[in-house]
Amino acid sequence: MSSKKPLENSSLTFFTPDETESLGIPISNNTVSAGFPSPAEDFKEKRISLDNTLIKNKEATFYARVSGKSMIGAGLDDGDLLVIDRSLEAENGKIAVCFLDGEFTVKRLQIEKDAIILLPENEKYKPIKVSKESDLLIWGIVTYVIKEV
Repeated sequence: MSSKKPLENSSLTFFTPDETESLGIPISNNTVSAGFPSPAEDFKEKRISLDNTLIKNKEATFYARVSGKSMIGAGLDDGDLLVIDRSLEAENGKIAVCFLDGEFTVKRLQIEKDAIILLPENEKYKPIKVSKESDLLIWGIVTYVIKEV
């Protein structure tokens, strides 16, 4: 990650991918058991590039850090890093970064015949029905969330 793209009136902090040569990270060919590991499994590894895995369209991909708790039910917690693809089409049910009336927000899209509703994933927040007077830009679709555990 590199160049921070500051945006005024934003609860998200945006970044663009670095121009780095990926060396890859070792990955096991086997799955990782969440139960009892099999001692018979040999550890075999190959390399994986997180850039190649997470970024499908480099020119249209951005990162943004989440601020707030309106999407915790979708697994997007305060401080998480989102991978956003601006080349993807907005679809009903997708999680999107939207620019609404001068501010960025991340919500689940509910696209109806005559309305768009931005749905939070936390019962403490209310859905936002986008009115005809609202200025809405569906800025990009969230494809991955990167979090610290």
